Amino acid sequence: MEWSSRRSVIRMNGDKFRRFVKAPPRNYSVIVMFTALQPQRQCSVCRQANEEYQVLANSWRYSSAFSNKLFFTIVDYDEGADVFQQLNMNSAPTFMHFPPKGKPKRADTFDLQRIGFAAEQLAKWIADRTDVHIRVFRPPNYSGTIALALLVSLVGGLLYLRRNNLEFIYNKTGWAMAALCVVFAMTSGQMWNHIRGPPYAHKNPQNGQVEDSKLIHTMAFRSTLDVVLRTLQVGNFCQSINDFSKSYIHGSSQAQFVAESHIILLLNAAITMGMVLLNEAATSKGDVGKRRIICLVGLGLVVFFFSFLLSIFRSKYHGYPYSFLIK
Repeated sequence: MEWSSRRSVIRMNGDKFRRFVKAPPRNYSVIVMFTALQPQRQCSVCRQANEEYQVLANSWRYSSAFSNKLFFTIVDYDEGADVFQQLNMNSAPTFMHFPPKGKPKRADTFDLQRIGFAAEQLAKWIADRTDVHIRVFRPPNYSGTIALALLVSLVGGLLYLRRNNLEFIYNKTGWAMAALCVVFAMTSGQMWNHIRGPPYAHKNPQNGQVEDSKLIHTMAFRSTLDVVLRTLQVGNFCQSINDFSKSYIHGSSQAQFVAESHIILLLNAAITMGMVLLNEAATSKGDVGKRRIICLVGLGLVVFFFSFLLSIFRSKYHGYPYSFLIK
């Protein structure tokens, strides 16, 4: 494999995989990323994982410790579907280590669901399996610095233009809305999304697509209009909620979809609005009839959307016994 030393990641089809990875004897370890990068597969997390994998492979290829003891390879589903079938693999992306001797053990499959696919985490796993330590070098990324500079410039410019009237800085309602936005974003899991990079939603696999039994990669996202139409067409509302959950709510308490965090954010916002209306109805001194209507609307928002939120909690934490209105 002298030719491979020129490449950070070696692309393999079924024949090359069986020749260089499966066939003994070997005096080197092989890290294989099984993925589905073709656009028709619509696997966004595959592309994100591939970027981290390339960073790790380049760090190894151009390090002073580089040797022929370890190689990084990739098998795309559209180039090596027979390899996926041979290994009974039904999810992507998946990282596996093939040792020089013997068959891969359970620990030779990287726990992507629990650890994520950051290059640093992959490097730790490789060090544990091969005793090869890789120091990850990332290319410089100034987008964060540029974005921060633009934000500071924008805020500074607005303050300068309004320098003669800065009363808006002391607006309690504005600060309260800003604080609520931050709270909704954090409690809905946006930071987790930023760190883990989950798919937007899940859709049952169709012709030719890699089956996603672990719900790792995303398929095509069904629009909100489609969800509304399905809800109107299904006579049983609870059944439509269940269908909705299968596409946009992850079935495990250890993971979530991006769409799921958006749903949780909206539910929390609706419940908060209901509480605000209840407080308004109790503290205002307006017309009694109007206050009664506000109270009923607020109570309806809290009851319905809290029930919806509780049903999502039950779907993720299996065995949770309590429900309210929506099961």
